[in-house]
Amino acid sequence: MIVVNSLGKRFGKVTAIDSVSFEARDQCVTALVGPNGAGKSTTLRILAAVLRADSGTAEVNGHEVHTHPDLVRSSIGVLPHNSGVYARLTARENVRYFGRLQGLGGETLEARIESLIDQLEMRLFADRRTKGFSQGQRVKVALARALVHNPRHVILDEPTNGLDVMATRALREIILGLRNAGCCMLFSSHIMQEVENLCDDVIIIAGGQVRFSGSLAELRQAASNDDLEEAFVQIAGLHEAGV
Repeated sequence: MIVVNSLGKRFGKVTAIDSVSFEARDQCVTALVGPNGAGKSTTLRILAAVLRADSGTAEVNGHEVHTHPDLVRSSIGVLPHNSGVYARLTARENVRYFGRLQGLGGETLEARIESLIDQLEMRLFADRRTKGFSQGQRVKVALARALVHNPRHVILDEPTNGLDVMATRALREIILGLRNAGCCMLFSSHIMQEVENLCDDVIIIAGGQVRFSGSLAELRQAASNDDLEEAFVQIAGLHEAGV
């Protein structure tokens, strides 16, 4: 479970997030949605122990991200907005490197790599250098790196950005499979169709503040609108902002 309480972060005079609080449950897919610049990526970077908040607390699997960052990093898998795979390494080498960073090695690591190559359908390009990979191939490699240590919490920052239809469908099946295996899945998006197809819960963030947190049914009820996109626009206050 992920628990966020009153997180705040400023960059100079700009407030990125302000008193952000929410929970992401185990065995659920929770979406963090909002317009560009809403504070989604900042929040996820804090949860990944990459960025330090100015105020508030965040716990992953009972570990506070600021006081126990190493325990947090060992319990989560992170797919960043830009996959950032190492171009001179093969797909297999990319995954192996991250496995070693997580303390894995030997036959245990190699067996896990083989399992992920099959699960993510990477066999045809597993031993090619990643330079020149398609966006879908890069995302698969980055996801394999995030999952190599079998984390129970997975954070995905706009994972379908730039993917074609088939790659998006494949990723959706992977996310749902991880959810069904008991993982806590938290991902950012601004595509409400994606949220509707994948998510159990949704958190709407706009202007650095949480505007809604609950189930999709509760969101529709709060907005008095069955159209999820219109409900999002209304709750996020985008009509008032002239978006």
